[in-house]
Amino acid sequence: MTEDAPSELSPVRVVIVDDQHLVRQGIQALLALSPHVTVIAEADDGHAGLAAIEEHHPDVVLLDLRMPRMSGLEMLRVAGMRGIDLPPVLVLTTFDDDDAIFEALRLGARGYLLKDVTLKQLVESIETLASGGRVIQPGLTAGMLERLVTGGTNPTPGGPGAGDVDVQPLSEREVEVMRLLAAGYSNREVAKALHLAEGTVKNHVSAILLKLGVRDRTRAVLRAIELGLIAR
Repeated sequence: MTEDAPSELSPVRVVIVDDQHLVRQGIQALLALSPHVTVIAEADDGHAGLAAIEEHHPDVVLLDLRMPRMSGLEMLRVAGMRGIDLPPVLVLTTFDDDDAIFEALRLGARGYLLKDVTLKQLVESIETLASGGRVIQPGLTAGMLERLVTGGTNPTPGGPGAGDVDVQPLSEREVEVMRLLAAGYSNREVAKALHLAEGTVKNHVSAILLKLGVRDRTRAVLRAIELGLIAR
């Protein structure tokens, strides 16, 4: 494990990129209440965000999308063009803008949350990203899911491209969650069985739906059986 990698004994190191000073202060004050997360730097636009990331090498970046000078989307684009290896990026936004969120995820963000989440949800989401997972706000629309797994197109059932979606592989933990869902477990029951927080299970379920390109648990189970991820 490298010196900068998070461990069970060290808090997740976070950089906040948001143009509103009060928002940055508020997020930092909230995260200071958790021993599992520490804010190591903050920036007020994408330019300063990239500089902070390259200087501090955080484990997770909290990124606002709408900022002057360089927006969050522009920061992600520039990082891709320059070959900058970004840590997991969690988009925090006030606006439930499907197009902007879709573009951020397409550009490499690992998830998004609206800014009205609780401290518990935010900390659990940061920990999920730091451990290699994804976080998708539960209100993500079915259309967004379809666009993410089809690269921006929406093939109709039986039409051109239908059935040819490149499904992303599930992690070992997601497969465990998927098997319990197939057995009829609720999120609370899955959390108890796997010794996880219920919010973490919700994040895993959202990631499973995203990766399998389906709208609900039933379709996820059917798709997982079809792909041989779980037994009938």
